[in-house]
Amino acid sequence: MNYFVTGGTGFIGRFLIQNLCKRDGTIYVLVRKSSKHKIQTLIEQCGVDKDKIVGITGDLSKKRLGVSAKDMKALTGKIDHFYHLGAIYDLKADAESQELTNVEGTRNAVTCAEQLQAKCFHLASSIAAAGLYRGTFREDMFDEAEGLKHPYFRTKHVSEGIVRKECSIPWRVYRPAMVVGHSKTGEMDKIDGPYYFFKVLQKFRRMLPPWVSLIGIEGGQMNIVPVDYVADAIDHISHKPKLDNTCFHLTDPNSKRVGEVLNIFAEAGHAPRMALRIDTRMFAFIPDSIRGMLSNLPPIKRIMQAVLGDFGIPADALKFANMPTRYDTRETERALKGSGIKLPELEEYAPAIWDYWERKLDPDLFKDRTLKGNVAGKIVVITGASSGIGKAAALQLAEAGAQVVLVARSIEKLEETQKEIKAGGGVSFAYPCDVSDMESCDKLVETVLKNHGHVDVLINNAGRSIRRSLELTFDRFHDFERTMQLNYFGAIRLVMGFAPAMLERRQGHVINISSIAVIVGTSPRFSAYAASKSALDAFSRSAAAEFSDRNIAFTTINMPLVRTPMIGPTSIYQAVPTLTPEEAANMIGEAIVKRPKRIATPLGITMQVLNAIMPKATEIIMNMVFKTFPDSSAAKGAEGEAKTEASAEQVALAAVLKGIHV
Repeated sequence: MNYFVTGGTGFIGRFLIQNLCKRDGTIYVLVRKSSKHKIQTLIEQCGVDKDKIVGITGDLSKKRLGVSAKDMKALTGKIDHFYHLGAIYDLKADAESQELTNVEGTRNAVTCAEQLQAKCFHLASSIAAAGLYRGTFREDMFDEAEGLKHPYFRTKHVSEGIVRKECSIPWRVYRPAMVVGHSKTGEMDKIDGPYYFFKVLQKFRRMLPPWVSLIGIEGGQMNIVPVDYVADAIDHISHKPKLDNTCFHLTDPNSKRVGEVLNIFAEAGHAPRMALRIDTRMFAFIPDSIRGMLSNLPPIKRIMQAVLGDFGIPADALKFANMPTRYDTRETERALKGSGIKLPELEEYAPAIWDYWERKLDPDLFKDRTLKGNVAGKIVVITGASSGIGKAAALQLAEAGAQVVLVARSIEKLEETQKEIKAGGGVSFAYPCDVSDMESCDKLVETVLKNHGHVDVLINNAGRSIRRSLELTFDRFHDFERTMQLNYFGAIRLVMGFAPAMLERRQGHVINISSIAVIVGTSPRFSAYAASKSALDAFSRSAAAEFSDRNIAFTTINMPLVRTPMIGPTSIYQAVPTLTPEEAANMIGEAIVKRPKRIATPLGITMQVLNAIMPKATEIIMNMVFKTFPDSSAAKGAEGEAKTEASAEQVALAAVLKGIHV
């Protein structure tokens, strides 16, 4: 027997051809001229001689598939089975492309098969041909399909209709369900169907232990089959006699609902499962017009788009994940009887599917997570760049290829940083600026925009910290004025200065170096400092909401205690666990790469949660900290800092509250 296959280098096609290679005869595979190299790959995958699989140059969009007259003459009368698998299965594809490939491509394939005098035409259709039919769709049903508004549903239905009504040679139609990877190896070539929801499960796994029970939805039907079952079934049925002009559902007769499927994959991926699943039919009493109006409200649409976008889920995928249709499989069961081909249970092969996805298809595997890939050639402004965190971050960013704009009060110290950057082969520019002076901030903005045109990333790192109890501050109101002037007013002056250019370019990132004291919520002796950083945090949240749809990101880093010159006056900090400036700079690098809303340490988040649910307990804990760690000599107004040894109690408490300002 000889075979002609379109879509043979595609996912289902590759597995079907592997089966056909076990039979006698030659397999002719339609391939575009630019993709002829795929034939050699296919030969190697199947482990056959080069004359077993022969490439035929053509194109689905061309009349008669664009097959040359010479090839047509050579193959006429020699093709026993013509398999048409070529189609667009991408939900994100535009309607015009789907019309050209799925509809006209099928018509061209039928014409080609007829002229080749093929003995049987086999169409790989889809359950999408039934549309959104409510109830059980039998294999002998076609015209009863409904809900064909989506281009994919419509084009798959129309293409099957072409075979049924226009094909003059015997035909057989196969309607696979959502095709996932190989049931044994998990092999898959793209993200599709249930795979769209794997990222959600993975994120839940990272946030929560697997024994935590979640509340989810039950949803409609999600009919899933592995690719090896589809390929094996098509191969077997296509060679069985007396089955012409029949349709076969390659589906799971006992299909599961969305909630069940997600729970199966959650277990396979060791993620939390949904113990309580809410059936969406509970909301059937709400008229469709009301539900449609609510779903089309701009805020609802924006939220849905943001959530789906964050997880990489196309909006149209929800339609396929919520099908109202069940599929009868009686013809398929009769045809496969005695063949040994059996659809495995999803629970049996879900671990293989998840494992292959996480190792080979997880979108995060293909994102450039390197600092260099995210900052090379970009203009990055860092305030407080002459020492500590700012200097360490500047050195790392310059090494990664950023054009670093160094900002601090002392030009001499900035030049020292510049020398180190130059020695490492980096590029930097130094501008003196007192961020607590508004005129100086305005001058900096004007100069930077004039010299560099725009700013890609603004890192508000310059800051002032004052550790002094309130009782020693009653006559020092300027403590609050100084911290607000630098930590808040100076920072937002720069944001307001650089933001217009960012908005015009629809691109920008503002990183504010805040403090763990802000999220802990109770910071004795740091009232002035924590208040100024909290103000900046509140401003950033407001600005982020306004600029959310214009690609301007705001990231707050709630930095724990870092060993910088700023904490030098407090000698007791010598015994307190702290981050190094380089470790703090790594957090800035993470912010640039991932662009999250917030970066905080696990302890900081824990204290934030504790403060939210047990505020009095947090207050008592921090009061104990207040009493254990006294004011420094400098805070009391003494000349210099009397060096004191930390007590065992202080060391122990500091170790427990690692990184929290004490």
